[in-house]
Amino acid sequence: MTTIRIDRTSRWFGNVVAVNDITMEIAPGITGLLGPNGAGKSTLIHMMSGFLAPSSGTVTLDDRTIWRNAAAYREIGLVPEREGMYDYLTGGEFVLANAELHGLPDPGAATRAALDTVDMAHAADRRIDTYSKGMRQRVKMASALVHEPSVLLLDEPFNGMDPRQRMQLMDLLRKMGQDGRTVLFSSHILEEVEQLATHIEVIVAGRHAASGDYRKIRRLMTDRPHRYLVRSSDDRALAAALIADRSTSGIEFDAAEDALRVQAVDFGRFTTQLPRLAREHGIRLLTVSPSDESLESVFSYLVSR
Repeated sequence: MTTIRIDRTSRWFGNVVAVNDITMEIAPGITGLLGPNGAGKSTLIHMMSGFLAPSSGTVTLDDRTIWRNAAAYREIGLVPEREGMYDYLTGGEFVLANAELHGLPDPGAATRAALDTVDMAHAADRRIDTYSKGMRQRVKMASALVHEPSVLLLDEPFNGMDPRQRMQLMDLLRKMGQDGRTVLFSSHILEEVEQLATHIEVIVAGRHAASGDYRKIRRLMTDRPHRYLVRSSDDRALAAALIADRSTSGIEFDAAEDALRVQAVDFGRFTTQLPRLAREHGIRLLTVSPSDESLESVFSYLVSR
């Protein structure tokens, strides 16, 4: 069970601070790294992968420093956002070169297995400069997986992939997470993170803004109303009962949804009062669903703070 720990880590380039005093732990499973462009995500991933030294603080792999530790590279696979590929090589040659650099006992077999894993065996003999963006992403993935690392770091891995390729990669990452590998990926497409990650880390302006399950983070946002979609057997009577309770700040009827949209300012009280009020007034609750617990809602809130 491999864990990456970032402890009070900063990285600056001249007068520009890219990462500012961040502490976090990336444990086995799938972690989504979120942040707007320029937030410091790529800088953080480069420090985790050992390609960039921290200006202060430490980045360790199971308590071993990653920077200038060649042994750590055997446990880490990196899929960078930038291409950085040798276009005159075939996909197979590119992956084979990485297998040989790792000193694998049978680099040919490892290369074939990695290409099969990402469904690129059919294009192994084609030059990389003939590949589409999605194919280039997949061959980078094969190169990162060829030595079977326990840690996989991916910077915007879904860029350029069509829906089928995206689903295949999601399935692969889920399997790796279930197998106990440590997987971290950044993405600007919140839906992908919401579908895939079991844990999120949010970086805003180089600082650590939030960590954990995004639904739990949303519930901690007590200074912003929680919005619910509620359907019942008597919406009018339920609205009257709820608006009189201090747990809500606003209720409106959504004709398109044939439901109430409720703003709850006291999450804990609302979750206990709603069923109690319904029971007291003989109302059946048909649907109660949060309408703003998406990752997009969480992220937008954190960025705007």
